Amino acid sequence: MQHIIVPVTPFQQNCSVLWCPETMTGAVVDPGGDLDRILRAVQAKGVTLEKILVTHGHIDHAGAVADLAERLSLPIEGPHRDDQFWIDGMPMQSQMFGFPAVRSFTPDRWLEDGDTVTVGKATLEVRHCPGHTPGHVVFIHTPGKLAIVGDVLFQGSIGRTDFPKGNHGDLIASIKDRLFPYGDDIAFVPGHGPMSSFGEERLYNPFLTD
Repeated sequence: MQHIIVPVTPFQQNCSVLWCPETMTGAVVDPGGDLDRILRAVQAKGVTLEKILVTHGHIDHAGAVADLAERLSLPIEGPHRDDQFWIDGMPMQSQMFGFPAVRSFTPDRWLEDGDTVTVGKATLEVRHCPGHTPGHVVFIHTPGKLAIVGDVLFQGSIGRTDFPKGNHGDLIASIKDRLFPYGDDIAFVPGHGPMSSFGEERLYNPFLTD
């Protein structure tokens, strides 16, 4: 599994492009905005997109999902159905955060904990990790030791839980019970900021050390 990070929106959200090197087909994870920038990066790598993956329904992660899906006729997979209220409220989010007007969307496939998604010939595991939002999901490619964790976990920090239906206890449980068991050597792309590993955060993240 290959990947690149394309920071988008004024929030510098880490949109990821994942692709299977055998087939050169790929997916965009969390296209929050700046579609032309994302598509230039995709073209530069010679990747043919086959789907959109969404970790959660916040505008900086999902604001351009509807436009990208329409432009390239791509199916949308994710997040978990518990984030539908965030997606339905996308136009309100755009006003709240000063984004250009954006449209809501309906995923072609809502995801559940334990599901899998494919990118070319690669398979990623889906973990439902509520806390930052109730329907947040994480994508893990265990053979490549790579996770796309959205706003669940960051280098030295964790996701905010002061948004509607956020829950700090759920977030900590999601990280410790559903992510850390994959092992210390899993590198992850967070929703913002630099990459890290589960091991680094388990040992040194001040929000997670006992």
